[in-house]
Amino acid sequence: MSKTRDHVAMEQRRLQAAKLFAKDCSAPEVARRLGVARQVAYRWKNAWDTGGKAALSSKGPAGRKSKLTVQQTEQITQALLAGPAAHGYKTALWTLPRVAMLIKDLTGVGYHPGHVWRLLGASGFSGQRPERRAVERAEPAIRRWKRVIGPALKKGILHCL
Repeated sequence: MSKTRDHVAMEQRRLQAAKLFAKDCSAPEVARRLGVARQVAYRWKNAWDTGGKAALSSKGPAGRKSKLTVQQTEQITQALLAGPAAHGYKTALWTLPRVAMLIKDLTGVGYHPGHVWRLLGASGFSGQRPERRAVERAEPAIRRWKRVIGPALKKGILHCL
């Protein structure tokens, strides 16, 4: 899940260490050749001594397993892309509680709204905050304020206008 670690490359490096250990290379020599800390090489050496090459292979991603399957995640992504209006909401805005309810309705899996953002981030969505503007907003008056009245207030020449 981490964006900064290449787990495949890390496993390849450990398996390369296993080949070097098989050639009777010492842990400091393996550390020097592979560019890792000696402590890491010693840890790999101990694992290789007890379990062989299989002990250095990947055990899968760390952390708790997802409650959702890949198909369920795809289903949720498609529903999110369809928009809130397609699911009966009056506003075109996805909120975390709405997404949590959508996940519960589609898959039967419950998520706390405070944790839904993790799922959204893993699916490529980002948090957006809508720009709130009044319906009565008068753009010409705002432009005039920014160009004429605001600067005049700063300069203290409003009485001339």
